[in-house]
Amino acid sequence: MMWRLAVLLAMTLGMTAASPAAAQFFIKSPDYSGEPVRGDEPGMFVELPGATEAELRASMVWSLRAALNVSALGCDFEPMLMTIPNYNAVLLDHKAELAKSFDTLGKYFARKNKTAKAATGAFDKYQTRIYSGFTTVYAQYNFCQTAANVGRDAIFTPRGELGTLAANRLRELRNSLVARGEQAFGARIYLRTIPILRMDPECWKKDRFDFKKCPQAY
Repeated sequence: MMWRLAVLLAMTLGMTAASPAAAQFFIKSPDYSGEPVRGDEPGMFVELPGATEAELRASMVWSLRAALNVSALGCDFEPMLMTIPNYNAVLLDHKAELAKSFDTLGKYFARKNKTAKAATGAFDKYQTRIYSGFTTVYAQYNFCQTAANVGRDAIFTPRGELGTLAANRLRELRNSLVARGEQAFGARIYLRTIPILRMDPECWKKDRFDFKKCPQAY
């Protein structure tokens, strides 16, 4: 009898060790996965008129960085998500691609504006809109868990391929801004959600989202 208990215990410990610890808010989490993006999907990205393929890729990389930064700042209530150390690791491991993306976007705004001051201002507004687009309250658990998974995968992404990861996972990150509850049972927990901020230029005024002009954001 005792040897059977020992075997069962060993098997249990073995299965536990095979699965790395991770924060889990639901028995069955919502599935937010989606199709890859190009970087110019209406409502998902800040519009970059006339952007080249390289500039769109840079925009996706910078959007991914912004999402992980927001998660590092707002998801540290659950240390097991490791959003802060993962974000710092991504900055270090992918610093070359991040720097290249920043420079590429800087050149885009320099090309599209007449003065250096105007280009800097336009770039600042662009970044403000990106960060604002990943803020959430009611869907915090959903976003934080998704961002933690994406951040972990970013660490294991080969250098120079962060843009590919961004293209494959940014729609998932955007989808996670809609609050959804437990998926394991027939009864669903429906939560009141806040708007997912669209990136269309007409929806923004002086770096602030105009809810009156874009009521469909609710």
